[in-house]
Amino acid sequence: MLFNSLDFAIFFPIVFILYWIVAKHIKTRNAFILVASYLFYGWWDWRFLFLIAISTLVDFYVGKRLHKTEANNKRKQLLLISLFVNLGFLIYFKYTNFFIETFVDSFRLFGKQLEVSTLNIILPVGISFYTFQTLSYTIDIYRKELKPTNDLLAFGAFVSFFPQLVAGPIERASHLLPQFYKTYKFDYKLVKSGLLLMAFGLFKKMVIADRAALYVNEVYNNVDDYGGVGYIYATILFAFQIYCDFSGYSDIAIGLGRTMGFDLMKNFNSPYISKSLTEFWRRWHISLSTWFRDYVYIPLGGSKVGKFRTYANLFIVFVVSGMWHGAAMTFIIWGAIHGVILMIEKGSYKLRLRVFRKLGLHKNNFSNQLFFGLIIFIIVCVAWVFFRANSLADAWQIIYGMFTEFDAGKLFDKNTYLIGFKSNEFKVVGLSILLLFVFEYFHRRFNAIKYINLQSAIFRWSFYMFIVLSIVVFGVYGDRNIQEFIYFQF
Repeated sequence: MLFNSLDFAIFFPIVFILYWIVAKHIKTRNAFILVASYLFYGWWDWRFLFLIAISTLVDFYVGKRLHKTEANNKRKQLLLISLFVNLGFLIYFKYTNFFIETFVDSFRLFGKQLEVSTLNIILPVGISFYTFQTLSYTIDIYRKELKPTNDLLAFGAFVSFFPQLVAGPIERASHLLPQFYKTYKFDYKLVKSGLLLMAFGLFKKMVIADRAALYVNEVYNNVDDYGGVGYIYATILFAFQIYCDFSGYSDIAIGLGRTMGFDLMKNFNSPYISKSLTEFWRRWHISLSTWFRDYVYIPLGGSKVGKFRTYANLFIVFVVSGMWHGAAMTFIIWGAIHGVILMIEKGSYKLRLRVFRKLGLHKNNFSNQLFFGLIIFIIVCVAWVFFRANSLADAWQIIYGMFTEFDAGKLFDKNTYLIGFKSNEFKVVGLSILLLFVFEYFHRRFNAIKYINLQSAIFRWSFYMFIVLSIVVFGVYGDRNIQEFIYFQF
């Protein structure tokens, strides 16, 4: 079920009303959340509900056994059961065909042709998200940083909580699970704040991301038909497409949780205003980057094992992150690019600081922020080419074309910037992105949503109507091929 679908427009009000009717009774409420979440997920394909159910049951009982067991060998065996089940599902459904193709390609390099076909495997929606969420529960118990729950109903609701089930944020049990033990009272201000955040998310998704996708898909799916300027426009638009698509989903999820009294973690914090790639990853997909930090980077030794190992750990984390995003070499290269740049940033920090001081670039003023922000945005965009390209060959063709086929005369040519667009749609996207930048710039300095809610009723309702009308008038609907959220495929 998509947040931007008619199905969800019917589903949400019904769930919202019934939820608040039973909200005072914890057991009944959690049972209702569990049923609603399974209905939400099963709307795609009910057959994959058994994967969530198995992960839930395995980790619930593994968690209880871990807490009662003192012997290290037995504790490791219990943890391995959780890892085997969750990562086993993930590897089978997501990476089986990738491994088969890689195996066949490796023989082809030596002139051997293997007649091995891939399997017809459907990737369950959101499997990368909920497996990581439930894995963090057992790992934290293994580390003795968390006590297990004895409430299977609450744990099942935590694992399958429908607002963030299929595309995050990836919550930690220490933060979200205790919220299923609390009772909540209807809070008008909280509900209003949640609905406004959901509206922002839908604006990002339907007005910016889905409309930008019309251009991006046309160019990236037909790379031979376009050249340098088209590649540049498409890549820049993809940068905003994926940001507005994913942060839009997170906004809707957080807002939806808020309308039910739940507090979900912030997943994005204006990443394209970052002055370094390190800062970018503190602001982009925060729940995933902190998950890899806590469960991969630090266990590998983090930054406490010497310079070489530290750089190697960084590189490993981002290559694994690339693989988490998709079973293709394009994603691995995307992760490797980020890993290499972060290694360079970390290794040259003191040198860069001395140079910047001599050049006067160390000051935190607007012009310096803009300068470094532009450099980081260009680096991120180059890496996005590999993330979005349908193949390595397409990615190299786009990279090569961007730098060798650039024709400034085509920048303002309608035949270039209206690819895939109807008249004036390019202006709609450009203006929407500009408004988004302005909003995020001020939101970074102070809480813009809180500021809006403190204004007069006329101002507030005018702003609300502007958001709603923008979605209604400029949103992309079924007649233009309604877009799923990009991260559903991960």
